[in-house]
Amino acid sequence: MSKAVSKPLVILSVLAVVGTLGVLIALRQHTGTFTESWENGRRIIKVGPKDDLQAAINAAQLGDTIVVQAGAIFKGGFVLPVKSGSGEIVIQSSRLSELPEGVRVKASQSALFAKLQSDTNAEPVVRTEAGAHHYRLQGLEFSTTTASVKIFDLVRLGEGRQKQKTLDVVPHHIVIDRCYIHGFDTQDVQRGVALNSAETTISNSYISDIHVVGIEAQAIGGWNGPGPYHIINNYLEAAGENIMIGGADPGIPGLVPSDLEIRGNHMFKPLSWKVGHPTYAGKHWTVKNTLELKNAKNVVIDGNVFENCWTDAQTGIAILFTTRNQEGSAPWCIVENVTFTNNIVTNADGALNLLGTDNEKPSAQGSRIVIGNNLFTNIKGPFLTFNGFHNVSVIHNTHIQTGNIMILYGKPSQQFVYRDNLTVRSPKGYGVFGDATGEGTVALRKFTPDFVFKNNVVALADGSQYPKENQFPGSLERVGFVNLEKGDYRLAPSSPYKKASSEGQAVGCDWEKLNFSAKTPE
Repeated sequence: MSKAVSKPLVILSVLAVVGTLGVLIALRQHTGTFTESWENGRRIIKVGPKDDLQAAINAAQLGDTIVVQAGAIFKGGFVLPVKSGSGEIVIQSSRLSELPEGVRVKASQSALFAKLQSDTNAEPVVRTEAGAHHYRLQGLEFSTTTASVKIFDLVRLGEGRQKQKTLDVVPHHIVIDRCYIHGFDTQDVQRGVALNSAETTISNSYISDIHVVGIEAQAIGGWNGPGPYHIINNYLEAAGENIMIGGADPGIPGLVPSDLEIRGNHMFKPLSWKVGHPTYAGKHWTVKNTLELKNAKNVVIDGNVFENCWTDAQTGIAILFTTRNQEGSAPWCIVENVTFTNNIVTNADGALNLLGTDNEKPSAQGSRIVIGNNLFTNIKGPFLTFNGFHNVSVIHNTHIQTGNIMILYGKPSQQFVYRDNLTVRSPKGYGVFGDATGEGTVALRKFTPDFVFKNNVVALADGSQYPKENQFPGSLERVGFVNLEKGDYRLAPSSPYKKASSEGQAVGCDWEKLNFSAKTPE
C-alpha cells in the first residue's frame, strides 16, 4: 500500500471570486501529498503522479471529488474506508470528460485512465472496508503491475462468508463506471470484480483477461451480498463464467442476492482460449459457461450478447439457471423470478440449462422464469436442458441448434409453457426428448405434465409425435427466412408464418428488439 509522503506540510490559502457565478475557490497545497480546491461548493482533491492516493482517499469526505492524473501509475492496494455525512466520494481520471457518459469504454483508450495497480500477491487493487458506502469510481484502470503478480480479485467489494456475516457490515452504494479492469494475457486472475456488496452499479466498463488454470474465474462474481445490482453496458471477458451469482455459500443467514438487472452487456470468450482452435494461444484456461445463477431472485437479463462457449471443464452450455446450495450450509438457496429477454446467444455447445433444486444438497425450489424474444444461433448442442424447474415460459424465441430441442429429465416441471417459437429438429439430434421416454408429446407429458405447447414452428419434426397446434415444415427453406445461407433468420414477408403466432404476429423473435450494438467490444 502507498505510504504518506513525509515532507513538511505547506499550506497556502487563496480566496477568489470567479465569473458571474461567484464561485468560491480555496486552494491549499499539500506538498508531496495532494492539492485541494473548492469549486461550486464541492471540494476537489487533485492527485498527481508523485502524490499519495491513499492519503487523498483517507482525507476525503462524502461530497468530495478526487481527480487522479490520467496516465499516471499509483501502486496499491487501496482501501475505501467508511465515511460519515451525505453525498458520495468520486474518484475519477483527470481526463474523464473525454470518456462520454453512457458509452462503453475500450481497452484502446488506456491513455485516458488513471492507473491503479497492485504489486503484492493476493492483494486487490481496490477493496472496501466493512460498511464502506457511497463511492463512485470513474475512468480508472485496475490491474497488477506485472503478469507475475498472483491475484484473486482485482476489485473486491465486500467480503466472503468468513469476514462478512451480518448485513450491517456490507458495503453499499458503490458505482464503477467507465473503468478498465484487466489481467494480462498469460496471468491467473480469478475475478475482475468480487461483488459482495449491497446497492452497486457496474456500467460502461471493460473487463478482460480474467482466467485461471484449474479453477473458475469470473469477470463479475458475487455470493455474499444482498444486491440490488445494476450491470449495464459492459464488455465482460472471462474463462469460467463471465457473470456468476452464487457459487459459494453466503455467510449472512438467509441471504439471496436480489433485484439484479443485467442489460446491454457483451459477454465474450476469445477463441484463442479454445484448445484446438487455429488461433489457440497455448494456455489451457478452465472454461465453463457465460452466465450462471445459483442463488438469486428478481433478475432481469435483457438486451445482452453472449458469444462463444465450448465444452471444456463443463459441457459448453452458455446460460445456467441452476439452484445450488454449493457448500451445503445454505439450504435456502434458490433461483426465482428471472426474466431473460431480447438477448443474442451465439456459438455455444448448448444454450440453456435449468435445474430447479440442487440434486446433491438441500435447497429451495426454483420457479418463475420467462425466456422471451431471444435469438440463439450456431448452437452445437441442445437448446434446453430441463429438470424440475416450475413455472417456466419459453415464448417467441428463434433458436437454431444441432442437438436436441430439449432434454427433459429428473423431476417433473410444473406449469411449463412453450409457444410461438421458431426452431428445427436437427438430423443430428432429437427434438423434445425425455430421458428413457421418447420424443414429443410422450416426453412432455411425463416431465411437464400440465404443459402448454402450441403455435410453434418446428422444422423437420414429425408432426404426429407432437401436439397438433403447431406447424412442421419439411425443410428450413420452407420456413421462409430472409437469407438462410447467411444466417439471417428473420421471416421474409412471404413466409407462411409471418402472422402465425398466438397474437397474429410473426413466430419466433422480433429482431428489432435485439441488442446487436452490445456485440462490438472495440
